[in-house]
Amino acid sequence: MLPELNDLKTFRDALTSAPGPDSAAVQGATERNGQLTKPPGALGRLEDLAIWYAGWRADARPQIAAPQVIVFAGNHGVTAQGVSAFPPEVTVQMVMNFEHGGAAINQLAKSAGAKMDVHALDLEHPTADFTQSPAMTEAEVLWALQTGWQAVDPQADLLVVGEMGIGNTTPAAAIACALFGGDAADWTGRGTGVDDAGLANKTRVVAEGVALHATDDGLEVLRCLGGREIAAMAGAIAAARVLRIPVILDGFICSAAAACLAQMSPGALDHAVAGHQSAESAHGAVLAKIGKAPLLSLGLRLGEGSGGALAINILKSAVTCHSGMATFAEAGVTDG
Repeated sequence: MLPELNDLKTFRDALTSAPGPDSAAVQGATERNGQLTKPPGALGRLEDLAIWYAGWRADARPQIAAPQVIVFAGNHGVTAQGVSAFPPEVTVQMVMNFEHGGAAINQLAKSAGAKMDVHALDLEHPTADFTQSPAMTEAEVLWALQTGWQAVDPQADLLVVGEMGIGNTTPAAAIACALFGGDAADWTGRGTGVDDAGLANKTRVVAEGVALHATDDGLEVLRCLGGREIAAMAGAIAAARVLRIPVILDGFICSAAAACLAQMSPGALDHAVAGHQSAESAHGAVLAKIGKAPLLSLGLRLGEGSGGALAINILKSAVTCHSGMATFAEAGVTDG
């Protein structure tokens, strides 16, 4: 059961006290893996994924039957500084596309057999320009966290969260820079395709925001430099941790949201794997900082949860092999 998220302290406490994987299921899955009709380690990382998944579902022989994909959408005041190649109106238009089933994520979720939900967070009122003030008040970030927290289906057995928000690679870069240090240029990429002048402007904006809000507290970084959809993703990932629902992380923006949680509590992302490494230049560096090796690397840079959804079938395959294969004894095969 999820506790009521009435304040930010409750969020912090829920994350830090969230349960870990079931040790008996991990042991049982490990023993089963050693008895399957294959040479030891022959399925490589698929074996580790299946055992990891079994631990979080408290089932040594699990199945994936009810994956959920959630897309959160938000608008950003910082886009007024020209950090994106597209106008904020596109966020609203793309939400309509999601709702009508016309986006890439709709097709990928359908292909993976996942239920898909869309949550638009007050698109008519962008967050504040974080070079001038915190992007969100405490009440605003709490509301966004609550939206993500409540969006997770407790009956889901796998979660992917994605986003839509014109300009949101800028707050993601600012979050990464604030959490991990270095220069703004180390974390700032071209996003939707800004030119060299646009990239220089975007890097300036990131540097100004990080300088104004000098903190490395994950929740404060999220509030001051993030966005509603980024906070909602963090809320959903945290809720999944409490519910022991495994998570597949999407791209750069999702990973920035997850990094805020990791900074708040060691082990906050133990229930998560990285679905892919995107073409956004700093995504690999963020994954390295949070200790996640991507399952796929296909040059994607769409967002929407697309890379995470694509990786659902990888994890499904790992679990299906683990739970469906015969053991040497069952198959009557001599175990060398």
